[in-house]
Amino acid sequence: MDYRAGELKGGIKLRATVMDIYRLLPKTNCGKCGEASCMAFATKLNEKEVEPIQCTQMAEKEREKVEDAIAPAVREVVIGTGDKAITIGGDEVMYRYELTFYNPTALVIEVSDDLSEEEFDAKVKTIENIEFERTGELLKLSAIAVRNKSGDVEKFAKATEKVKNSKLPLVLCSFNPDAMKAALEIVGDQRPLIYGATEYNLENMADLALEYKCPITLFVPHDLEKMKELSYNLRSEGINDIVLDPGTYVREGTGDTLDEFIMIRRLAVEKGDPDFRFPIMGVPAVHWIYESGLGTMVDKGIREAVTAAKLMNSYADILIMHGTEIWELIPVLTLRQGLYTDPRKPQAVDPGLYTFGELDENTPVLLTTNFSLTFYTVEGDLKSGDANCYLLVLDTDGRAVDVSVAGNQFTGKAVADLIKESGIEDKVSHRKLIIPGLGAPVSGDIEDESGWEVAVGPRDSSQAPDYLNKIKEEAK
Repeated sequence: MDYRAGELKGGIKLRATVMDIYRLLPKTNCGKCGEASCMAFATKLNEKEVEPIQCTQMAEKEREKVEDAIAPAVREVVIGTGDKAITIGGDEVMYRYELTFYNPTALVIEVSDDLSEEEFDAKVKTIENIEFERTGELLKLSAIAVRNKSGDVEKFAKATEKVKNSKLPLVLCSFNPDAMKAALEIVGDQRPLIYGATEYNLENMADLALEYKCPITLFVPHDLEKMKELSYNLRSEGINDIVLDPGTYVREGTGDTLDEFIMIRRLAVEKGDPDFRFPIMGVPAVHWIYESGLGTMVDKGIREAVTAAKLMNSYADILIMHGTEIWELIPVLTLRQGLYTDPRKPQAVDPGLYTFGELDENTPVLLTTNFSLTFYTVEGDLKSGDANCYLLVLDTDGRAVDVSVAGNQFTGKAVADLIKESGIEDKVSHRKLIIPGLGAPVSGDIEDESGWEVAVGPRDSSQAPDYLNKIKEEAK
């Protein structure tokens, strides 16, 4: 039998190929979608660069078939509603170089319902306000988890009421169905993630998920066979927005936990097992929850950050953490940013002319490439050093200085063309260009092609402000 996209083989959904998708399209080559042909549109659908709705020639049922065909191996689950909704899951491959990873891991911080009112409010405010910029992207936390640490139904409900108007989506953490129902009566219309269902409370938690139309986490520690059984039970009840938590165990190392994360993802991506095609949750907060007497706060924060990094590298789609110290969160947020950039597309900024500080006709002119990490590092160093300069940014297809020199993107002709196109010659009276130290091999070529005098600056942009000050003093 020829199994097409969306069909099941032994209960396993096969991943669609470009030809599978093409067979479901109208094949009119009308061009109304903006592509030259239906085959080109199918290719972009397969690469997630367009949406099925962009084809105006398909009826709704035909479009649904296409959407089912291109559905990812790991189901996308939405937590929250409106502007504060986040999506987790959606991956199709085991390794990011094969395609890319979509929907960055949700980083969630838990707050306990046994905190004092002042402590609770302060932590929520901290969670909402944590952010920092890196390579032009603002990195933030994803959601707030309210934990029923007290075990008291009323306290859990009151804590939930306090975050009802938070700007972040919510995760509700209690194994008590009565406590969960009390919280859902307050925020159920906001589509919080229910955490969690176990083999002991499955029926009651499933009823709540259906009643409030909320996603639900299935917590089955160290038993993937039982997880498969319970996942099947939830799906049989019509619940498809499921998150899987196989348990986060750290006391004797994270090896077993990482193995289970990887097995779950392999079952989803490589085997297409419908009971495991869901996002995975990790809980690095266990370092604080279950190790209250072990180590200092710094020790716990470091261990939590390391565990979070390990789990994220092993396919965690959502992580619940405890610590809010910026030194703990920066490396985790930075790792997430790196994992969820497309490895097939270099990170780049727009080439052209950028300005810093006070300018006149004698202002120095510097040069760098449009690799985003290079550009934002240079930009930060120039700003922190209060530099006054022009910065020419060369289009090197998002490659760093040394790589673009070796790859022949950083050339004399390319720099000469940039000088002409930028209009810098109309802004300064001199013809002197300062290039990065790593660009030294092409300095002569730049002079020959552009007619500008080239000075080789420092290799490290942190030294650029001092270098400019030195030039200024020597010119006096």
